[in-house]
Amino acid sequence: MRALLTLFLLISTTTLFAQDDEPELQPLKAVVVNAQTEKAMESVHVVNLTQVIGTITDQNGEFTVSAAVDDIIYFSFLGFKSQKIRVTNDMFKFENTQIALTELAYALEEVIVKPYQLTGYLEIDVKNYPINNSYQYSISGLSVSYEGGNKNPSAVTKVLGAILNPADLLRNLFGKQPNQMRKLRKMKEDDQIRDLLASKFDRETLTELLQIEKVDIEDILNNCNYSKSFITTANDLQILDAVSSCYEEFKVLNRKK
Repeated sequence: MRALLTLFLLISTTTLFAQDDEPELQPLKAVVVNAQTEKAMESVHVVNLTQVIGTITDQNGEFTVSAAVDDIIYFSFLGFKSQKIRVTNDMFKFENTQIALTELAYALEEVIVKPYQLTGYLEIDVKNYPINNSYQYSISGLSVSYEGGNKNPSAVTKVLGAILNPADLLRNLFGKQPNQMRKLRKMKEDDQIRDLLASKFDRETLTELLQIEKVDIEDILNNCNYSKSFITTANDLQILDAVSSCYEEFKVLNRKK
């Protein structure tokens, strides 16, 4: 009987410690305002980078997102400086917490337009016109297709070559933030995060979500055979899907090594 009691106490203690390790998620409510006018801001994207969940503010600038103490919340809105805050206990106690975003000042740079010199001869002009050798494919949920690397049977060569290479650039890049890479699927499943990434091309939100540098994203896609034109022109959602595809392919090939 004493042995059973000891075993029960041991299991109970282990369970309590396991529960303590997991952060307690609570609904975090606050309002986003314009720092200059103090007016509420509607449709601001709010992303919990720690839990990988997102939402947007309503017409009163209010939002609710699940969070735990010390989670990092990321705010993004076109024309305003993005902002990150760390969740504190006080933010759960007081629902009137205000997050102020500062408007960016844009300066137009001088643009030099160079006309394309046409000869008037169709055959010559067609030969001189640059050709885009990009291959196109579609992603579920997107209305347009885009280039995603060479689709021939040897398209995996660069990834396979990297895995067989002792220096293994991909392993080094993916290994920098393994926990973030494991969250790739979760990022793709959140509609608010997908909508945010589909509207952006600056890689800012993407680097915050993945916790890697912009140059690392470019290195990953370069080594997974994505073209320079795709890397520079694709929106952040397309880049996320490409990195996710590259990572899944890498895991399969690395497992077979």
